[in-house]
Amino acid sequence: MKDPQKVIEVANTFLDDYNAMSKKPMQLVLFLFMIEHMSRICRILRTPGGHALLVGVGGSGRQSCTRLAAFIMDYVIIEIEISKTYGRSEWREDIKRLLGIAGGEGKPTVFLFTDSQIKTESFVEDINNLLNTAEVPNLFASDEKAGLSEKVRPGAKSVGRVLNTPAEAWAFFGDRCRANLHVVLAFSPVGDAFRNRLRQFPSLVNCCTIDWFTEWPSDALKSVATRFLKDLDMPQDIRSSCVETCICMHESVSQLSVQFLLETRRRNYVTPTSYLELINTYKSLLLLKREEVVKLVKRYKGGLEALALAERSVNTLKDDLIAMQPGLKQAQEDTKIFAAKVEAKVPEVEVQKAIAIKDEEVTAKQAADVKKVKDECEADLAEAIPILNDALKALDTIKKQDIDLVKAMGNPPQGVRLALRAVCVMLGVPPDKKPDPDRPGAKIEDWWQPAVRLLTGGLLDKLKGYDKENIPAKTIQIIRKEFISDENFTPHAIAKASSAAEGLCKWVTAMEGYDRVAKVVAPKKAALATAEVELAEAMKILAAKQAKLKIVVDELEGLKVELKDCQTRRAKLEAESTLCTLKLERAEQLISGLGGEQSRWTHVADKLAVAYTNLTGDVLVSSGYIAYLGAFMRQYRDNVTNSWILLLGERDVPRSEKFALSEVLGDAVKIREWGINGLPADSFSVDNGIVVSNARRWPLCIDPQGQANKWFRNMELKNKLKVIKLTDSDFVRTLENSIQFGAPVLLENVLEELDPTIEPLLLKQIFRQGGVMCIRLGDATIEYSKDFRFYITSKLPNPHFLPETSVKVTLLNFMITQDGLQDQLLGIVVAQERPDLEEEKNALILQGAENKKKLK
Repeated sequence: MKDPQKVIEVANTFLDDYNAMSKKPMQLVLFLFMIEHMSRICRILRTPGGHALLVGVGGSGRQSCTRLAAFIMDYVIIEIEISKTYGRSEWREDIKRLLGIAGGEGKPTVFLFTDSQIKTESFVEDINNLLNTAEVPNLFASDEKAGLSEKVRPGAKSVGRVLNTPAEAWAFFGDRCRANLHVVLAFSPVGDAFRNRLRQFPSLVNCCTIDWFTEWPSDALKSVATRFLKDLDMPQDIRSSCVETCICMHESVSQLSVQFLLETRRRNYVTPTSYLELINTYKSLLLLKREEVVKLVKRYKGGLEALALAERSVNTLKDDLIAMQPGLKQAQEDTKIFAAKVEAKVPEVEVQKAIAIKDEEVTAKQAADVKKVKDECEADLAEAIPILNDALKALDTIKKQDIDLVKAMGNPPQGVRLALRAVCVMLGVPPDKKPDPDRPGAKIEDWWQPAVRLLTGGLLDKLKGYDKENIPAKTIQIIRKEFISDENFTPHAIAKASSAAEGLCKWVTAMEGYDRVAKVVAPKKAALATAEVELAEAMKILAAKQAKLKIVVDELEGLKVELKDCQTRRAKLEAESTLCTLKLERAEQLISGLGGEQSRWTHVADKLAVAYTNLTGDVLVSSGYIAYLGAFMRQYRDNVTNSWILLLGERDVPRSEKFALSEVLGDAVKIREWGINGLPADSFSVDNGIVVSNARRWPLCIDPQGQANKWFRNMELKNKLKVIKLTDSDFVRTLENSIQFGAPVLLENVLEELDPTIEPLLLKQIFRQGGVMCIRLGDATIEYSKDFRFYITSKLPNPHFLPETSVKVTLLNFMITQDGLQDQLLGIVVAQERPDLEEEKNALILQGAENKKKLK
């Protein structure tokens, strides 16, 4: 390897491509140590039938290196998914699928298998056969063999191999399996199981290339820390010191684990995953705590600025209050003047308003009388008008042919003569004189010839334009005497003689009726005209009085508006004066009440500024506490944290002189709530609670006395906690529902090994699908709620959790301590001897927690 840096850059390119294509991206830092292991795996996979046995503790990078090597080689990688019901039949189906891809499809295939997936030892026996012969006895049925034999024929033809018999086809299938199948086993050397399997199944050694994943060297630890911490806002020399401190912390916990085993017979494993957890926890917690401290500093500085502003405002408010007094006094005087003017003007307006109202009443009475006369006229005319309209319509029905027919009559009927005679009388046409055939020398009146002449001269137009308003009295008298009284002079009777004559009869009758009504209406019309003139004159006089009244009223309204403006201005000045006085009183109260706080706030703000600087080292120690020290007892935790503080001091990393996890990450409100929910009040238990709330991995608590179990149950009671055991038949279903709907889950009474089904949950293998966050649990893909929480407890007093389990959880030792036991016994004694004190204590705790919440 001539240029290791170039190799690392190429490997990082492959890693970026893998993360872009995979649902399970790997956030890795590739350093030379890992590149060497990945290169070995690539060489093994490039060898036909090459298999690998990767030996190392969990979290050392065995699976990550294998996945990336298979991606670089462009091989298909197969991994089994363990579920609650996974057994022998599902295992054989997975092996069939594996061999079908490698032998049937002819694709180079990597089978990655870990010892945590071994549910029964028969799995290892089948692996042993795959390593030896690339087949498992009695795996395929006859029909499956026939199908695979047909599937390989195109591949055999492409390489020039003729398959004449089923046996030859099956042999070719086996050859392809041996060439394309690569088994990579990731086993842990911890415990007796590894040694026993090597003795029972020698192919694990004979047919595999063994690659030991030992502890990461210092340069690997340094490169990882440098890569992850390069984005943090801190000076370069401090960052380098933090990187060196991380390496020393990792190595010191490894030495402490050896001492812990010798003194307490308890095992604790320090893996590269713990180191990565240290760095990631440090990054997230440092950003979080810096943000919190900056917020607190702003709050205290804001309070100090408010006090300074109050002091400056007192004199300003006093000056403003003095400046307001002249304006307020002038506004009061103006208001009095305008109020007097308004009061003087009101009586004059009221007198004129009363006169105008009286005149309005008189005028209204006159208008009512006029309307009464007008209504009578219109009622009388309403009787004659329809008759007149009917007569005019009747004239419209007379056609020229009808008139010509009448004119042509030699001897017209009596009805026609009667109608035309009446028309002649109405129009004032005199009759002709002609000799009387019965009396010689005498003359008689002849109405027919004048009527004929009248018919010839546009009779209808004359009738339509007839002046019905001025009919001579003599004419009306003749009409009424000679025609209206005649029973033969009706439209019905005359219609028998001629339709034209009928229309003329209607006209004459209508004119007589209209004249009769008009004679009655005429006096009323004259009276109406006189009344309307008088009404108009009265309205004119009333309008003049109203105009005069409006001038006076407008003048009064103007005075009222000015009075209202003065009152508004006075009220505004009074309100401003009152507000200014109130502000002045409050400012003086604030200054007198918080004057003593100013020095304290200044001190606290300065102290927080120092704390912000010390967060660099304090949070680093806290992150190491969370990542490494959960399984240790109190004295071991204190010893190693003290050594870390000294180490930071030697490297000039800012930190506090004394370290307390509750001071760095603790929240007084939360700690009080934990105490209410049953967490013992000793510092060891409180530190455990802080680790639970800040760790990135789910907690697995060593809890033989049930303290953690009780605390979890009470704390999550309001969130409808689900309690399950691995022995429950439906625990997977309960877990799936809780993950989907965000309900907390407590898995209790676990032993030294966890069910492989929950491994994706422990590793938080969350991915985005269809715009939502999902997780695959067993053979089901379910939606993942951000509100989901998972707790695990074990009653075993000294469990031996293998590294494969330790790297997936945050181990916490919740065994009762002497301080915790003393505190609990004291509480029991007080509750029995002085229940009033116990009740008062609980009330004070609740009240204190509530007050802290309000202050937040």
